Amino acid sequence: MTDHDHLAGRRAVCRRRRCAALIAAGVLLPLPVLTGCSEDDREASVAASQDIAPAPRGDLKNGGTLRWAVDAMPGTLNAFQSDADATTARIAGAVLPSMFTIDASGRPQRNADFLDAADISTRDPKQVVTYKINPKARWSDGTAITAADFVAQWTALRGKNNAYWTARNAGYDRIGKVAQGANAHEVKVTFARPYADWRSLFTPLYPKSVMGSADAFNDGAREQLKVGAGPFLVQKRDAREGRVILVRNPRWWGDPAKLKRIVLQSLPGDKRAAALVEGSVDVAAVDQIAAKRVASARRPAGSGSPADGHAGPQGTRAGARTDAKAAAAENTALRGYTIRKALEPAYTQLALNGSSGPLADDRVRRAVARALDRQALADTVLKPLDLPSKPLGSHLLMAGQYGYADHSAALGDQDSGAAKALLADAGWKSDGADHQQAGEKPGAPAPGGRAYEDGDGRPDDRYAEDGYRDDSAEDGPDGSDDRNPARAGRGHAGAPGRGDRPAAAEAPLSFTGAVGSEVQQSALLRQSASFYKQAAASEKADADGDTGTAAYAKYKRYKKRAAEALGAAERVETGQTGQLPGSGGHPGARHAAVERAADAAAAPQPADGKTSRVAAVKKNGRPLTLRFVLPDGAGSEQLRTVGRRIASMLGKIGVQTSLQRVSDASYFQDHIASGDYDLALYSWPGTAYPATDARPIYAKPQPAPDGSLTVEQNYTRVGTDHIDQLFDQAASELDEGASHTLVAQADARIWAAAGSIPLYQRPELVATKKSLANVGAFGFATPRFQDIGYRK
Repeated sequence: MTDHDHLAGRRAVCRRRRCAALIAAGVLLPLPVLTGCSEDDREASVAASQDIAPAPRGDLKNGGTLRWAVDAMPGTLNAFQSDADATTARIAGAVLPSMFTIDASGRPQRNADFLDAADISTRDPKQVVTYKINPKARWSDGTAITAADFVAQWTALRGKNNAYWTARNAGYDRIGKVAQGANAHEVKVTFARPYADWRSLFTPLYPKSVMGSADAFNDGAREQLKVGAGPFLVQKRDAREGRVILVRNPRWWGDPAKLKRIVLQSLPGDKRAAALVEGSVDVAAVDQIAAKRVASARRPAGSGSPADGHAGPQGTRAGARTDAKAAAAENTALRGYTIRKALEPAYTQLALNGSSGPLADDRVRRAVARALDRQALADTVLKPLDLPSKPLGSHLLMAGQYGYADHSAALGDQDSGAAKALLADAGWKSDGADHQQAGEKPGAPAPGGRAYEDGDGRPDDRYAEDGYRDDSAEDGPDGSDDRNPARAGRGHAGAPGRGDRPAAAEAPLSFTGAVGSEVQQSALLRQSASFYKQAAASEKADADGDTGTAAYAKYKRYKKRAAEALGAAERVETGQTGQLPGSGGHPGARHAAVERAADAAAAPQPADGKTSRVAAVKKNGRPLTLRFVLPDGAGSEQLRTVGRRIASMLGKIGVQTSLQRVSDASYFQDHIASGDYDLALYSWPGTAYPATDARPIYAKPQPAPDGSLTVEQNYTRVGTDHIDQLFDQAASELDEGASHTLVAQADARIWAAAGSIPLYQRPELVATKKSLANVGAFGFATPRFQDIGYRK
């Protein structure tokens, strides 16, 4: 059992993390030699990283309401709790202080609304950061923002008191002392250990009334935020209507908000296209299907094909006229919108599970990586959107981010000959016999095996018979190839014996929209449910059967919240929160049956139309076959297309793949996190603080005291001591140039280890009313909510 299976262990895991994907503000200031691009290149990359229709404040109207679609109602309004989500982050950005914000190139900007200055004032013997708070800054109840608020937040998040149900504490645990400086508006933060990413701290900043006690932290800001200090305030959280209403803050001292109010409306993905047609939403992140529909509405009548879903009754003129009128009405409505598009600060990767089996050999992993035409894969996704389609060259910085450099040379470019040589060196050689590339079908086993009878794509106790046996000398005495939990006795997932996959730690909060990342959120939701369940049991025991006591009231409240958190986790896992890739209610769901029926035909075919047959590589008479697990949902169609192209590329070097489609609900937790895959596709968010945030993703798995393997967030199970050391050094290096040199070196070593192969940055598509300015595809940039508005 891993440490995350225990309450204290789960908290420890969460305290070691900081969720940069949701609430990150900070700095990456590299040495010029690390930038890898000219100023012109940088301007072009920034342009590709943001599309928000910028306009001066003077060109905007005063007033108006913005209706903004969000994936779900916030699980909490406390951004430091495990069930915080993207909606929590959006609200926090509008109503709470941010000491630093991030610009489009991933660089920090001191937020002058809250800080007059913030700098490292002392480096020796200890790092001291001095914050000078803007004297005008005050909470909405009229009290000033002071050092006391900083002290309270550090006390809550430092990780010394388990009564605070915190989801992350990275950085706060390095602080030794927070105290008032020369006056109440000066804060002195003394670090026990140097911390390069200090700019990430105290964003958002909550009032002392929220952070001052464990009870207030755990419950005080879950459903309401009585006090704020931003251009907007939370007026109402309406669970019945599924919306949160933000209104102007009358005590705001900065540039007044242009909008009178912002309505954050929970809107599932399958309803967003209809909402655009109805004109009931002003801003909504959309998928490619909806984006194409908006774009097609601008075409002249009669050009191109009819809109999806409007073929109309066939063979009747009346039906055709009705269809034409409906399509014309939709086009008229959709012409009021435009699609803002950019490269999202998140990337899709090919993950190679190096815990066991053939991929435990770094030569095989490198061979797989060097068989990939990453340019072709990026073109598949990005070219149709007219976005830059250059493959991503870094695990730690995005292409639009300041300081980005391509370190993929540490692994090498695509080279089939080199890939075959690596395989041969690892003992996988072609005997000249031909084989046909394994095809794809739901729940498909390896060639020679059989499909799982339950049809859900998950192995049962017949797993040992499905063709994954390896009779090589590396097999254990029981015949295990170290890839089959069933073969050596399934046992508990957290206590692997010979032949078991290592258990995974809890998953991180992450960007909504990244494949796998949303389902990772479900792990934290389940963690929150566990906290509440335990607290409920404790309160019930204290009540001792007396239903009139305060303890019993708390028991009922905690029990309800445990159920709510568990329900939210299940909605994430089953794709019922809008815009989740693979969501059953996704706008692309209507195409699922067609796509599934066309799976075999969609597999890459040779130009001459003949079946491609290549020589299989074998070892001890067994072909090299890798199980490629992909999500089965309608919204993951593009991911499966990429997966099929990868399978075709691997076939050209003699590597067979068995593409196994599994339900979206089980994809992450049952396969990625548990290590039940050979190859998989999922996404990670970019971050302004790679030294802090990326370390657990690439950390070398470590044995736990109970004999299990703690992988943190490294679901490929590939890591080295050297990579860990480089991250640790970078996080403690206060010279920004030197820190970035260490980050660059870590990235090169991650490439060389070949556990994770970045493919492309994900597209960010946002439909907005044409009259709106300063809103859309923000990329890395922190939104300036006070500057969003309608043009005059």
